[in-house]
Amino acid sequence: MAESAAIASIASISILAKAPVAGLAKTRLIPVLGPEGAAALAARLIEHMVGICAAAATGPVTLWTAPDDTHPLFAAMRDRHGVTLARQPDGDLGARMHAAVTAANGPVLVVGADCPAMTADHLREAAKALRDRDAVVIPAEDGGYVLIGLRGPQSGLFSDMEWSTAMVMDETRRRMQALALSCRELTPLWDVDSPADLARLQGSRFGA
Repeated sequence: MAESAAIASIASISILAKAPVAGLAKTRLIPVLGPEGAAALAARLIEHMVGICAAAATGPVTLWTAPDDTHPLFAAMRDRHGVTLARQPDGDLGARMHAAVTAANGPVLVVGADCPAMTADHLREAAKALRDRDAVVIPAEDGGYVLIGLRGPQSGLFSDMEWSTAMVMDETRRRMQALALSCRELTPLWDVDSPADLARLQGSRFGA
């Protein structure tokens, strides 16, 4: 009981997600899955991420939605898991992540909705790392990251970044060092960005 209460007070979680609309969601997968299939997969990934974030119970969960919060799935996630809905602001990925960190007003984990390998235990471990570190990151196997956690806003980690490249994690490490931020890196995980990732997804428990 005491450990559960301690975990619940560590960090809030912010999830960034696009509405699972055909032609808008998972566009790089459309050549293989078609617009409807890509949107259906996006919906499953969002449901998975919201579910594990709620189950992790490290703090309040906010689902940052794009282009707005009107999709029925977002309301369903709010009603089922008690998450708060917020609209993502304009700007690139870095601007949207920085806005989520700033709005949290305290330690926060920021995740996307495309990492089926992530579990509630990963989130709890990341939250605990913020007890004595400025930052925590779960790198992605493709060179980016699937989670970043911060104890407070750090705009220097997000501005003028070339996103969706294999150099994102290396550049983030360099910036953290320049900002003198203490950081813990957890074991890398894989995410679903391109058609090449679909075979792995099909072979996972998520794809079964």
